[in-house]
Order: sequence, then C-alpha cells, then structure tokens
Amino acid sequence: MIEGAVYFLCALTSVACAFILLRSYQRNRTGILLWSALCFVGLALNNILLFVDLLFPQVPLQLWRLLPALVGLMLLIYGLIWDLV
Repeated sequence: MIEGAVYFLCALTSVACAFILLRSYQRNRTGILLWSALCFVGLALNNILLFVDLLFPQVPLQLWRLLPALVGLMLLIYGLIWDLV
C-alpha cells in the first residue's frame, strides 16, 4: 500500500502548488500565474482520481483521471502562447 501513500502525497503536493499559485495570482495579477494554477488544479484532480482508482480498482477511471490532466496542460499551453502574443 506504499503506492497509495505516494499517490496521496502527490495529490497533496499538487493541491498545495495550485493553492500557492492562485494566492500569488490574487496578489500580482500576472497571467502566467493563473495559467499555471489552472494547470495544477487539473493535475491535482488527476492525482486525486489516481488515488481513488487505486482504492477502487474494479471501477474503470482511466479516462476520467486523464481528462483533467489534459485540460490542465492545454490551459497552460494556451496561457504560454497567449502571453507571448
């Protein structure tokens, strides 16, 4: 069950990063902070669903746990391109 602890700590780290980035965005209003925070929200959801998938292996959650990560990374890529323009 060590992998469960690792997945839980990864989820906790992603949530903490998203919180720190959102708090920093509220202070500075820099676009890249917003896009990075939204990416980490998606990654945190991915990690939470990965932990849930480990707890309930009979329920297929692969698609549902990959979608938040995909959306988060797409938002980050969009934000990086948008800030260059």
